[in-house]
Amino acid sequence: MTLYYRHVLVAVDLSEQDTYVVQKARHLAQVFDAKLSIIHVLDNIPMPDTAYGTIIPLNEDSSYEMLEAVKAKLRKLGEWMAIDLERRWLVWGVPGEEIVRIARQEHVDLIMVGSHGRHGLGLLMGSTANRVLHHASCDVMAVRFPEEVERAAPLRELVQNPTG
Repeated sequence: MTLYYRHVLVAVDLSEQDTYVVQKARHLAQVFDAKLSIIHVLDNIPMPDTAYGTIIPLNEDSSYEMLEAVKAKLRKLGEWMAIDLERRWLVWGVPGEEIVRIARQEHVDLIMVGSHGRHGLGLLMGSTANRVLHHASCDVMAVRFPEEVERAAPLRELVQNPTG
């Protein structure tokens, strides 16, 4: 067992709030000279008929406009973070489950997720960060968002203009 990380997986929801988590993940990967991977799990748009299962290839076009918009955002974010295409994951499913599954499959030793720090009913109902924390077989870093999320220009532009 090593005391440093070799492979960091950062989970994103492709919102402006990702800026904070992504910057921390990138820095941590640089400090440890670790591979950096990124995952986005689609759970809020209907899945069209596909021949390729729940993992969506980023290098193939579909006729599904909503899917292509998400793929464009993830592609630009991956390029901005200098993440190789084979370490960018776009998956359909339950976010907490799919993040943990990909982390195991890819031998990730740290998963980084954003956490809104919910209390009361939000905490009882569960969240992606909570599910990942309780089911992952590796370390999990839940990054709390500051009151006012830092907004780096490259990611703000990415979220607002995914195809340009």
